[in-house]
Amino acid sequence: MYNVLTLNKIAKIGLDRLGDNYAVANECAAPDAVIVRSAAMHDMDLPESLLAIARAGAGTNNIPIDKCTQQGIAVFNTPGANANAVKELVLTGMLLASRNVLGGIAWAKTLKGNGDQVGKMVEKGKSQFVGPEIKGKTLGVIGLGAIGALVANAAVALGMDVIGYDPFLTPAAAARLDAAVKTTANIEDIYAVSDYVTLHVPLTADTKGLINADTLAKMKDSVRIMNFSRDGLVNSTDILAGIKSGKIAAYVTDFATDDLLGEEGVIAIPHLGASTPESEDNCAVMAADEVKAYIETGAVINSVNLPRVELAKAEGTRVTVIHKSDDAVTASIKAIAAQAVTAVRGDVAYTVVDTEDDVADKISAVDGVIKVRVIK
Repeated sequence: MYNVLTLNKIAKIGLDRLGDNYAVANECAAPDAVIVRSAAMHDMDLPESLLAIARAGAGTNNIPIDKCTQQGIAVFNTPGANANAVKELVLTGMLLASRNVLGGIAWAKTLKGNGDQVGKMVEKGKSQFVGPEIKGKTLGVIGLGAIGALVANAAVALGMDVIGYDPFLTPAAAARLDAAVKTTANIEDIYAVSDYVTLHVPLTADTKGLINADTLAKMKDSVRIMNFSRDGLVNSTDILAGIKSGKIAAYVTDFATDDLLGEEGVIAIPHLGASTPESEDNCAVMAADEVKAYIETGAVINSVNLPRVELAKAEGTRVTVIHKSDDAVTASIKAIAAQAVTAVRGDVAYTVVDTEDDVADKISAVDGVIKVRVIK
């Protein structure tokens, strides 16, 4: 029996996939796995029993990745599972940024009580909420992963000119783009031509504060910016200054922070990107499948700290090894188990051994080995 700790409400359709060999609870002293959505884990003690953490969503900023790697804990996410939900909200945000629908609705509510005069008042006052159509405008998409690609393709279907930037664009990802989507290797091109800019990149040291006073100065006047990726990608102070100066016509974000709430020109949405029943189901199913595959077979699918490894399990015992990515360490392991298969991701390697021999203790003694697990 394996113990699974849930730190948030996880859709039942996903947890049901784990089967009878798993006990799922929101309190557990010695979990084999954790499935989490947005709960912060950085201050959490990670028990020795913990083998895997699955984030039911794409971002893993709430999980201490380095600490997990040092303790030999696999961390998974669910890329693409909530992509359509986020895409739809991005399109919603872009339309709201253009047409000032929210302002119009709020104003219309103030007319209540005027009886038959409401219609005339509406016709007289509606001009203050005029906004441009998106058809024929240029959308710059920064990041062409699962969500960015869907946004780009949908914008093409809505009649927009689309230009995308992604320094890590793979041939497979490029093939998912509509033929009308132009791509550039220079992010400056996005800034120069876009009427709308949408962000779809992870928050890293390189992307923190990506949108700031300097980058805004390179954009068109009255640009509209959408951030449904991560709060830290923009400098909020510079965003507000840009709105005040007229450089930015509207800023739409899924990250409502105190400095942005109630500010003119800002549409702050309370992190609703993945808040659909379909998305929650998709994420839960993918997270549960990843945990089950890793625990039962050692397969690594969609891990953010281990290399991808999928091997059909042979008869007998499987030994999995998380270790430093070092030729000497790998050679020492393979001297003990010659049939080992090793994959590497950065400074971390993952070796799988299918054997009838008892090699786990010998491998554990190799300097540089982080965690050894035996799967019967």
